[in-house]
Amino acid sequence: MANELTFEAIRGVQSRTAYYTVMVPMKMVPRLFIFDGDGLPPDLRAQRVLSKSRVPQIASYLAENWDNYILSSLCASVDGDLTFTPASRDGALRNVGTLSFAMDARIILNDGQHRRAAIEDALKTRPALENETISVVVFADRGLERSQQMFSDLNMNAVRPSNSLNILYDKRDPLAGLSVEVFRQVPFFNRFLELEKKSLSNRTTKLYTLSSLQQAHEWMVGPAAERFGSSTLDYVVQFWNALYNIMDDWQRLDGGSLNAHDLRQNTVHSHGVLLQSFGVLGGSLIDAFPDTWPEKLQLLSSLDWSRRNATLWEGKVMNDARMNGQRRSVLLGAAVLLETVGLPLEPRMKAAIDAQGQVAA
Repeated sequence: MANELTFEAIRGVQSRTAYYTVMVPMKMVPRLFIFDGDGLPPDLRAQRVLSKSRVPQIASYLAENWDNYILSSLCASVDGDLTFTPASRDGALRNVGTLSFAMDARIILNDGQHRRAAIEDALKTRPALENETISVVVFADRGLERSQQMFSDLNMNAVRPSNSLNILYDKRDPLAGLSVEVFRQVPFFNRFLELEKKSLSNRTTKLYTLSSLQQAHEWMVGPAAERFGSSTLDYVVQFWNALYNIMDDWQRLDGGSLNAHDLRQNTVHSHGVLLQSFGVLGGSLIDAFPDTWPEKLQLLSSLDWSRRNATLWEGKVMNDARMNGQRRSVLLGAAVLLETVGLPLEPRMKAAIDAQGQVAA
């Protein structure tokens, strides 16, 4: 009928209630699905307020990777009669057919509002996406209370992958690619880098996470991983291997005479904040001494890495003997390292030191 929308659909059952999966052209997504807006209080809407930063991020991903992207299904409730017409009354095709509902039916997204808004934005810069499709899981609307419960259930049971796992699987980000390659080429990291979990347990044999290493690389070579041109990866691998050669604790861990838990309990260098500080040092050192930086790095062997060395580390990478992973702590830790190898402090480090002095005062 002219006043109906009809989609090819597959029927399924959850909680003894039918639901349907349909394919919707991208160009119809902004017009078809309602977002009930930020003007309503939380108790009167069925989903969260849009994050203004996430929408352009997803839209950019779609527009830039239009020939190699993936979007998960939307989930929607239709406030109106749903009519499913199976392709066959029995056999394998009884749950395959068409789904129809009135054109003026109210359709609310229970999950996927950021994807919907991003599709709308991406179509403006990449019109070719309009005839591509996204799958939508459709339920009959049973009121606001049920829609809110659906949103809660969908998000409660969704588990976000750790940053380390995202880095490991990301084939587009040059910094992620560099970090994974460093993991493969630096034997110490190959043995003592956690690739999946968000944090390190007391019993783990790993010393750092891949996420921390990536943060160190961002300080060292920048988000595009191109600070040293085509030699960037070679320099980074050489730096970490050279650092290993002067870090007695790393070597003892590697040899089995120390364990990772004891290192984290007793030293500052075994935490992500100092790993990032090493990254700051590496970038500055290679910049200043592209040919002789390994000799300068040797000067770090004089440092006392113990957490008991409060004179050196307290107020920089520790607060009341507890490690501090803030950006300022990374810079304060890097300032210690740069002074040790004889490099002048960068303006951002001086600013961090001045800010720390104001806090102490």
